[in-house]
Amino acid sequence: MSDTVILRTAAPALILRPWRTEDVPSLVEAHRDPVLRRWTGSAVEDHADAMRWVQAQERKWAAGERFGFAVLDPSAGASLVGNVVLKDVTPGEPSAEVGYWTAAYARGRGVAPRALEALTSWAFDAFGTGGLERLELLHQVDNAASCRVAEKSGYDFDRTLPPLPPGFPREGHLHVRRGDA
Repeated sequence: MSDTVILRTAAPALILRPWRTEDVPSLVEAHRDPVLRRWTGSAVEDHADAMRWVQAQERKWAAGERFGFAVLDPSAGASLVGNVVLKDVTPGEPSAEVGYWTAAYARGRGVAPRALEALTSWAFDAFGTGGLERLELLHQVDNAASCRVAEKSGYDFDRTLPPLPPGFPREGHLHVRRGDA
């Protein structure tokens, strides 16, 4: 899989591209938000943590395991407004998982649904011929904002999942989108 994938959303436009070292300062700034930290599993405290995180994204992209995109707003000088990721991609397997977060200063502007829609379309186009039939979106049951993003993005509620500590300490919702939908 090429590391030069650039995705664009419908208006208002967003640009999605693989994470780069130049994103480290913006990543550190985004992770200062306590709301973001509550819902994400990765702790980015400082420049070194952010550098390790970005390097891990690059390695996993090169290995074809995880495709993380920085979400940028071109109307605001290409500032970082979020992240979307396709993960658990295995050739021949019918499902993979998506995830996302939105920086505090960009919430309420439809960033996550637009970015998720672009990622979803790309995932089915890029991996559908290899057997990808469905994408799964998981969030903790008390994350109402993620539930709204899932619904807006055409991910149907499937079921409530039991907690899986430590990474998933509360019950969760599983939402699903099928490639033929």
